[in-house]
Amino acid sequence: MIAIKNVMVATDFGEAADAALRYGRELAGCFGATLHVVHAMETSYVGFGVETYVPLLPDRDGELEESARRRVNSLIESAGPGPRAIAAVLPPSVPSVAIIDYARDHNINLIVMGTHGRGGLAHLVMGSVAERVVREAPCPVLTMKQSERALVVAQIPLATRAAAPVLT
Repeated sequence: MIAIKNVMVATDFGEAADAALRYGRELAGCFGATLHVVHAMETSYVGFGVETYVPLLPDRDGELEESARRRVNSLIESAGPGPRAIAAVLPPSVPSVAIIDYARDHNINLIVMGTHGRGGLAHLVMGSVAERVVREAPCPVLTMKQSERALVVAQIPLATRAAAPVLT
């Protein structure tokens, strides 16, 4: 049996991330878990190979972090009442590493995140944050590719959902 006490939704504020937030909120509510809504800021550096980075706009990081914090808080507030939620904006770094570290440091039991579903050359050049998180996370990861998928759990009567705090 696996108890779900902490659900993390990693957001980049895109459409797939919005779908992930809906799933994450519903799952956290079903299990009486705390919802962690996390935005991992990408470092404002330009990379030249694996180990070489040059600062692009380092003075702008503070402004970007404050803007991200407002957006994360807005996501939580606009969804209305729901599970206990914690907003977090992680300092600029490699997003996949920041997400994995946060999950490890906060005893996250499930990560829910969107994926852009890039393939071919775009995947080769840009990589995939979701793919790296799936490979290295200390817990299960649910990825969302599109927002149009219906939430099956929402159709289960509330009394039934509340009675299921443990996965088997």
